[in-house]
Amino acid sequence: MLRNRRIHIILILATVLINIGCDQVSKHLVREHVEYQQFIPLVDHHFTLTNVENSGAFLSMGDRLDRPYKFFLLTLFPSLVLVAGFGWLMWRRDLPLLSVLATGFILGGGIGNLFDRIRFGSVTDFLHLDFGLFQTGIFNLADVSIMTGLGIFLLQAVVQTKTQG
Repeated sequence: MLRNRRIHIILILATVLINIGCDQVSKHLVREHVEYQQFIPLVDHHFTLTNVENSGAFLSMGDRLDRPYKFFLLTLFPSLVLVAGFGWLMWRRDLPLLSVLATGFILGGGIGNLFDRIRFGSVTDFLHLDFGLFQTGIFNLADVSIMTGLGIFLLQAVVQTKTQG
């Protein structure tokens, strides 16, 4: 647990800002150097780079909503959740280090995608994995940040369960 307030705040800000920075730099590079819907194989056909715009949320959910509903569900509501999450994280000093890192990854990824949605009206996605039976949708580094944060929480829960039982 992080009891020192200054270290707690620095860790949160660093985690969130690094995640936002990596996400935004990668999206900028893709927008500048990869043609829209161009597929570039990086590792044979298993890992490809492309450039698509997602006007919806995860897996394009909500992209066909009318403008006021889309604004509320994909911009306003996530903004409120991210502000509340950030405030909660800054206020709670009794959290384990892994919880602080996990939440920082999730907030950084969420802010990265929200920034795109506000600035461009859509989110730039560009990575795709295809290993036959396992295949992803097209995603970005903000999505990786969110999934990493969730993975840290899951790992923490598993370890905690094993140490208690």
